[in-house]
Amino acid sequence: MKITSYDGMLAALAPEGVAPFHVGILVGPGFVPMDIVGIQTVLAMMPGSQIHFIWKNRDVVEGFRSWPTVPTTTFETCPPLDVFAVGMNPPEVQNDPEVVAFTWKAAHSARYVIGVCNGVALLGLAGLIEGRTVASNFAAEELLAELGAAKVLTSGTGVAVDGNLYTAGPGIGSFEAALLVAADAFGREAGELAEFAIEYDPHPPFRTGTVGTASPQLVEAGRSMIGPIIAQYRR
Repeated sequence: MKITSYDGMLAALAPEGVAPFHVGILVGPGFVPMDIVGIQTVLAMMPGSQIHFIWKNRDVVEGFRSWPTVPTTTFETCPPLDVFAVGMNPPEVQNDPEVVAFTWKAAHSARYVIGVCNGVALLGLAGLIEGRTVASNFAAEELLAELGAAKVLTSGTGVAVDGNLYTAGPGIGSFEAALLVAADAFGREAGELAEFAIEYDPHPPFRTGTVGTASPQLVEAGRSMIGPIIAQYRR
């Protein structure tokens, strides 16, 4: 089926003569879709935006869970990026030396770097958070300090912006980090328009989404789920 109904909108987003704005998102097997969907959603609306899903090859990878995704470029063919972004990938991916090496290379040449949730641990393993302020998953705070972070924002604080590094916790973090990058790259009006276009205005029904608002029992249950994964990152 040929889709033409978006043509007018796409032409407005990328009018003739606008330079490409390359956004690369790492999608290894087991990647967490919610950590990158905000990045794709917001930055796809920016002028000249070209979204690249990056992996070692072009084979289908399955995000966690049941979220099949086709990489659009590989480590070898990825173009120079304006934005390099990583959400949570499993330890088997984030501890892979080939992945770490590509992360270091892509981040050093990108204009902006976004890390969401435990994707920030991959940035840390690549030596990209040393001496910097970051945000991430609440259970990864000690690990990120071990990886050189000067400060780790507490759960629910929001996006940590340190130079060209934008890091955030899971869920809404990918939207908020991307909105701030959009505003820096294209002006506040672009960020405001994107926020309005997607009607971004969270209303958590239970208000248990941070360490400060959740009960001790919920926090402990969360630690018991994510703790073994954090331990594998550490190893």
